[in-house]
Amino acid sequence: MRVFGLIGHPVSHSFSKGFFEKKFESENIEDCRYDLFDLESIQDVIDLKAIPNLKGLNVTVPYKKSILPLLDFISVEAKQIGAVNTIKIMEGKWFGYNTDVIGFEKSLVPLVSPAVKNALILGTGGASLAVNYVLEKLGISTSFVSRDIEKADYCYKDLSEYILNTHQLIINTTPLGMFPDINKMPEIPLKYLTPNHLVYDLIYNPEETLLLKNAAFAGCQIKNGLEMLHIQADESWKIW
Repeated sequence: MRVFGLIGHPVSHSFSKGFFEKKFESENIEDCRYDLFDLESIQDVIDLKAIPNLKGLNVTVPYKKSILPLLDFISVEAKQIGAVNTIKIMEGKWFGYNTDVIGFEKSLVPLVSPAVKNALILGTGGASLAVNYVLEKLGISTSFVSRDIEKADYCYKDLSEYILNTHQLIINTTPLGMFPDINKMPEIPLKYLTPNHLVYDLIYNPEETLLLKNAAFAGCQIKNGLEMLHIQADESWKIW
C-alpha cells in the first residue's frame, strides 16, 4: 500500500483527504491511501520517515517555507518562490516542488482583465510567495500587507482609499476566516471596496468566507480557493 498525505497544523479542516480518496475510488486505484499528519512542529516531519511506503506529501500552513531545509532536492521554481507544497519521496530522498503556482495561475487568469496592474497580497506566508510569483509573471505589480510592517509593504491600518482604488486585485493568503474560525477576516477597510475589485480568498472551507461575503456585498467579483486546490492536487499526483 502506497501512502500519501498532508502535513500542516491544523489539517482537520482540509479537503485534501476527501479529494484524493474520491480520486482513488473513481480511478480504481486500490494500492494507495491518503492520511492527515497534524504536526506540532516542522521537526516532527522526521518521524514520518519511518512510515513504510510513504511516497508523497502535500504541505500546507504553516510549513511551506520551513520545510525547505529538511529536503534533499528543491525544484528550480520552488527555490525561486521560496516555498514547497508538494514532496515526492523516492529511494529515501525527499524532493520538493510547488504546484500552488499552477493552481493559482490557472484559476486566476480567466478572471483578470488587462486593466489590472496592481494587487494587494494579504499575508506573507508560503502561499503568498506562490501568489506573488504568478502575479509578477503576469506583469501585475504586488504589495504585501501584514500586521508586521517589517515583513510587508503595508500594515492593515495603512490601507487608505487611494491604495485600494489603485489595487483592484486583492488576494487573501492568510488563514483568517478558515473553519472553524469563520467569523474572522483580514482587517481591510471594507468601505473602500467597489465593483471594480476582484477579491480572491485562497481559503475554500467555508466556500464563502466572511471576507468574500463582505466583498460580494460591496459588488466585488469574488473567488475562493477550491478550484486552485483541485488543480494543485492533480498536479501533485502527476509528480508522485
